[in-house]
Amino acid sequence: ISASDPSARVQRPRLAAQTRSMQQVIVVGGGLAGLSAAHTVLEHGIKVVVIDKNAFFGGNSTKATSGINGALTRAQRNLKIQDSPEIFTEDTMKGGASRPDLVRVLCEESAPAVDWITDAFGVDLSLVSRLGGHSMPRTHRGKERFPGMTITYGLMEKLESVAESGDGRARIMLKTKVTKLLKDKDGNVCGCECVAADGKVFQEHGPVIIATGGFGADFAEDSLLTKHRPDLAALPTTNGDHCTGDGLKMSAAVGADLVDLEWVQVHPTGLVHPGEPDAKVKFLAAEALRGVGGVLLDMEGNRFCNELGRRDYVTSMMWKSKGVKLGGTTGFFLCLNGKASQEIAWHCKHYKGRGIMKSYKNMEEFAKEYKIPLANIDATFKEYNALAEKQAKDPEGGPYEAYGGGKSWDKWGKKFYSNLPLEVSDAFHVAIVTPVIHYCMGGLSINGDGECLTAAQTVIGGLYGAGEAAGGIHGNNRLGGNSLLDCVVYGRVCGRSAARFLTAQNIKYIESMNAGSSVASKL
Repeated sequence: ISASDPSARVQRPRLAAQTRSMQQVIVVGGGLAGLSAAHTVLEHGIKVVVIDKNAFFGGNSTKATSGINGALTRAQRNLKIQDSPEIFTEDTMKGGASRPDLVRVLCEESAPAVDWITDAFGVDLSLVSRLGGHSMPRTHRGKERFPGMTITYGLMEKLESVAESGDGRARIMLKTKVTKLLKDKDGNVCGCECVAADGKVFQEHGPVIIATGGFGADFAEDSLLTKHRPDLAALPTTNGDHCTGDGLKMSAAVGADLVDLEWVQVHPTGLVHPGEPDAKVKFLAAEALRGVGGVLLDMEGNRFCNELGRRDYVTSMMWKSKGVKLGGTTGFFLCLNGKASQEIAWHCKHYKGRGIMKSYKNMEEFAKEYKIPLANIDATFKEYNALAEKQAKDPEGGPYEAYGGGKSWDKWGKKFYSNLPLEVSDAFHVAIVTPVIHYCMGGLSINGDGECLTAAQTVIGGLYGAGEAAGGIHGNNRLGGNSLLDCVVYGRVCGRSAARFLTAQNIKYIESMNAGSSVASKL
């Protein structure tokens, strides 16, 4: 066909338009899930655009304070920790999950995910600890700063570098809100409509990965939180004000099914600022603080739970116990001795700088401030030390059922102890903590490839869900350290799936164009 042939002039714009519309993957949300997806798309040789309504990337991911889980990682092997994906899967299912297919992907891909962060982005994840609900130490963090911050910044900075190189592989759109998803004649999602900061409305085309987080700060009357958990609406939250369920709502509008929306996790240790105890948004006390040996005390200086139990369990025990009243908030004391404070020194320094943790030369100072009998605290500590000694000498001889299986000498079921002994003469870091809305287990119904599903369990082509926006992975309770892992694992899964979908769609288009050319030549 010559350049002057009318058929050539008709076909070329069609090819150009189709190529332009399917030459990129769109990622909505610039937290860890979105960034993991974007980098994975780039690794597959495909262009990506990341859109975020905020002025900067990070979302809630940068606030994650405990670490990222992984089973059979290089760091674990170096520390001779005999973990496995199978043990991790069992813990996660026992912790509240109900979808073995999704959990299997999460746990089997955990070590590759953790090692990818270390190898591809140079993030230190060499420290490994045990959080509540885990039978093995598998929560990874570095020596400085919060792990959510270091991991997310590592991916963020590298993506910004690619975008700034000007080679066209990656684009970043901040202060840009995606308002609706677009579908083609076959029912596949083929792009989205956006509103820029200046009010300009425009479209981007390509398969879409929804990584917009949950709805833990959606307090409007028509919010998903108000609709599904009105009983929690009065609680404070750790979520930024961007967590309003946008991605879930726009996906539902094109037929995506939403699952488990009633399962909203209340975290037991939101930090109470003495100067503003009733603030709606609170900073989170890392679960790692209890993982390194922090103990929880009530207003009378007594323990009231297994500090390493599930988050919903610890929260329920707080609601049954007598705490300290600050304003309209009831709080409890999270206490770390000198050894525990040293092991997690960066966190303690950061919290003290924010005015939400205080150091004491000894527990007598603390007891005087809150008018708690020092003798009560001393008795609690001595009993705790004795329980730990019994547990070490006779792990299976205790009279109580241990959380996670086995036997315990502690009436609350604790069997793992760290940084002993507890002594009232020791220096302590103490924070006041209270239950807070933290994480939405519910979200988009997905399969193991991250593809969004309808209520009839059919795949919506070109639409994927990752991170907190995806539902069904954690069931009714998420274990600590699984949120960052979820972001990385399913971000990577969605990136791979979207890249494959785009490639397959382009192959189909080229084949259809070749078939059309063949017919035209015969005519």
